[in-house]
Amino acid sequence: MRYAQYILAGLLLMATASTKAKEYKTTSPNGRITVTVGEDVEMWLDMKLDGKTVVEVPQLDMANKTYGIRSVKKSELHEDIIAPFYRQPRFKAEARQLDLKLKNGFGLQVRAYNEGVAYRFYTTNKGETVIDNEIAVFQFRNHQKAWLSYSTNNEKPFAMAFQNVYHETKLSEAEQKMAFLPATVQVDNVKVTILESDLRSYPGMFLKADGDMLCAYHAPYPKRMDYYRWRSMSHVVETEDFIAKSTGPRTYPWRIMAITENDCDMPVNNLVYALATPNQIGNTSWIHPGKVAWDWWNDWNLRSVSFEAGINTDTYLYYIDFAAKNNIPYVVLDEGWYDSNKGDLMNTIAAIDLPKLIAYGQEKGVGIVLWTVFNVLDEHLSEACEKYATMGVKGFKVDFLDRNDQTAVEMAERIAKTCAQHKLFLDYHGFYAPTGMSRTYPNILNYEGVFGMEECRWAKKTTDMPRYDVTFPFIRMMAGQVDFTPGAMRNGTKENWVECYQNPVSMGTRCHQAACYVIHDSPFTMLCDAPTNYEREPEYTKFIASIPDEWDETRVLQGEIGKYIVTARRKGNIWYVGGQTNWDSRTIQLPLHFLGEGSYITKMLTDGINANHNAEDYLLDTQFHHNRETLTIKMASGGGFVFKIEELKN
Repeated sequence: MRYAQYILAGLLLMATASTKAKEYKTTSPNGRITVTVGEDVEMWLDMKLDGKTVVEVPQLDMANKTYGIRSVKKSELHEDIIAPFYRQPRFKAEARQLDLKLKNGFGLQVRAYNEGVAYRFYTTNKGETVIDNEIAVFQFRNHQKAWLSYSTNNEKPFAMAFQNVYHETKLSEAEQKMAFLPATVQVDNVKVTILESDLRSYPGMFLKADGDMLCAYHAPYPKRMDYYRWRSMSHVVETEDFIAKSTGPRTYPWRIMAITENDCDMPVNNLVYALATPNQIGNTSWIHPGKVAWDWWNDWNLRSVSFEAGINTDTYLYYIDFAAKNNIPYVVLDEGWYDSNKGDLMNTIAAIDLPKLIAYGQEKGVGIVLWTVFNVLDEHLSEACEKYATMGVKGFKVDFLDRNDQTAVEMAERIAKTCAQHKLFLDYHGFYAPTGMSRTYPNILNYEGVFGMEECRWAKKTTDMPRYDVTFPFIRMMAGQVDFTPGAMRNGTKENWVECYQNPVSMGTRCHQAACYVIHDSPFTMLCDAPTNYEREPEYTKFIASIPDEWDETRVLQGEIGKYIVTARRKGNIWYVGGQTNWDSRTIQLPLHFLGEGSYITKMLTDGINANHNAEDYLLDTQFHHNRETLTIKMASGGGFVFKIEELKN
């Protein structure tokens, strides 16, 4: 009701605006996007593409304190952004900006990029600022449908792991549930995606549909915390009646309305990264992305070994040997290496000889990464970082934040800063979608906030993972990296997939799994299956393990949300092309004109002729092509492919 009243008032004001109403405009560098900020009684924003309104924000307000435009300054921005471990090492960002000085020491910045519009509030106040609420309502005209990922906790919607499929729905028929970012709405022939960037010491944004609007909500500031009996995980039990507080001048998060006319432009939209605070840790040469052999998804299921597999030293020595043989630079010790129910991060269980594992890994060229819970690491932060960095640990996989209120966001930044000081990198699991923090702290290599492969351990047959797999790269990956944890060696078709927690099976073909290593932005990515499963197919294992984790160029060549995607990435002079389809078998035509003039040798991993019946069937072949050719590629139901394309030298 609150939002309905705001919108009604805002629309009436816009409709009856007098000639004295203040309006300020700027355009994107290419002139196609126009953003207008106006003030009648209250402020509003209108965004047009080629003269036609795409999104309206009928009221802009922060805690009823930011009305009243006093002055406006216009400027242009031209940035050459260095982007280590991103989808390309650098890119240019250009925008035109309005900087509006408001009353009560507040201000509003609005930027128009060729790729969309962003705005944020700021304050110049020296004292304490308490934000009761931030009003952000996005109104869409002529919308056809929306893609929303709802909270999985109906009772406490702000407390969950930010993992759900995208529900494709008419916006006017969407469920009355909190949805977490990103969210996409189709308006005529364009898609508008709502994202946020530079989220620092402030709660993240949720959205709830209301007719033709998406209305913003934020988690209240925690007042009292408690611990669950398992994992010593903290959680909010009582909240304040405000969402944020701070002292002194500061900026607030950017609210982004990204515009894309072609689905293929969505996964490579750079606005979230571009709008984040630049690198705060300095030199990044000590950070080394790479693949990691992972234990948890395969349930430590080694076979044909001479010892009892499990969370013990012998098992991890085997994982290290496997990683070394396949040039995999890391092994992660997931939950169980310390007593997580006691939160005893500073001591291993008796079955783990951590110094021995670290020393053996160093001898083999394999680094050790340790799993922990967010608040447990935070409660031992300096002590744990100093101890494990001194021992030779390379980083932490930090799990179960499961919220994005102000104190949670502050914890995430505090951990990143302290770990960087000890030259430890991070994989943020159980976490909200990225908000550009990997630009600010490049030692954060990966984020979950995705309905990843782990879901296959407990999914039901009605779960449509292949459809999700060709949906989230277009939406969720606009925000940044994804810790999807691919690499399953047991694969199921739509008909024969079975739920199995202890010996899990992926949905879709083996090649669908392999394509994840090309399609996903993921500089620290898992090989999720058991080493002994990989060792039975060494040629395939060598192929996926050799796919790079850092790239010089990324393009999405073809695709449509929910149907299929084809991504090409370049490392040096070698191109990798990965494709995936939903449960529909699909034949595509792939022109090779993105390659330079010349002839090429192509190593081709494709669905086998029987992959529609046996999802593990694949063909690994080598062919020769010219860049003027067009390839015909067949993908099985839930299928995929990966090509490694290298120029033939005379």
